[in-house]
Amino acid sequence: MLIDSHAHLDSERYADDRAAMLTRAWEAGVGAVLAIGIGENASGMGGALEVCREFNPQAALGARFPRLYASAGVYPHNTHEIDDAVLAKLDSLLAEPEVIACGEIGLDYYHQGAPHAVQREGFIRQLEIAAARKRPILIHCRGTNESTDAWDDLFQVLESHWRPTGLGGVMHCFGGGWEQARRSLDLGFLISFAGNLTYPKAHPLRDVAARTPLDGILVETDAPWLAPAPDRGKRNEPAFVAHTAQVLAGLLGVSDEEIASSTTKNFLRLFRLGAGVGN
Repeated sequence: MLIDSHAHLDSERYADDRAAMLTRAWEAGVGAVLAIGIGENASGMGGALEVCREFNPQAALGARFPRLYASAGVYPHNTHEIDDAVLAKLDSLLAEPEVIACGEIGLDYYHQGAPHAVQREGFIRQLEIAAARKRPILIHCRGTNESTDAWDDLFQVLESHWRPTGLGGVMHCFGGGWEQARRSLDLGFLISFAGNLTYPKAHPLRDVAARTPLDGILVETDAPWLAPAPDRGKRNEPAFVAHTAQVLAGLLGVSDEEIASSTTKNFLRLFRLGAGVGN
């Protein structure tokens, strides 16, 4: 069984075939998906939970769908929208049993979005809520061009505000170098590799993946974006996580079955879930 640890299942790009897309995931061996609740804006962060509550009961009755979990959080670009009402909504969502993580949250200095100081403040306020709810976090981090500026600020915040919790989290769609990977692992985070691992020019990222221990990795799609080769440019979906897992297995010199087993165990361990997940 594979687990897609990061997919935006509430995207409008699935509006016409969401059920069929989930069936394709099941048929590809995906037993569970973590649906990311950030929406198009902060007020839409409950969309992933809504998808879970639509499809999990059908799966319990025999529909061929993966088990769905949800997250909730305010994306870095939307941190200027954070107010007491948004934080209260985040807190209430993280109290729901299906919502197992806070995210994706973090820092993005690459795109034009909220000012950096606003991002950092919004990030810290979400960490406080996640810590109180004892939920691991899903990190989005992207610096300006090849700079590590966002990573440097990220680790400064995590060292002060997150390491003491011992809750760990996921470095989603990892795009840093080995130094950033090493520091993430030291903080108790899992490194999650997405479809960009399979792209022809991704040699530096594949070098990082080849050095990452089996007990420190996850696989994801970030669907509907970042479809792996050979489907690059198409709408991504959870079934395609198998392509990324195969590439990762080759880099680490293990079988596809071992990658599936290890990444599933890592996911279940981080989120403190039972073994009876998916198929």
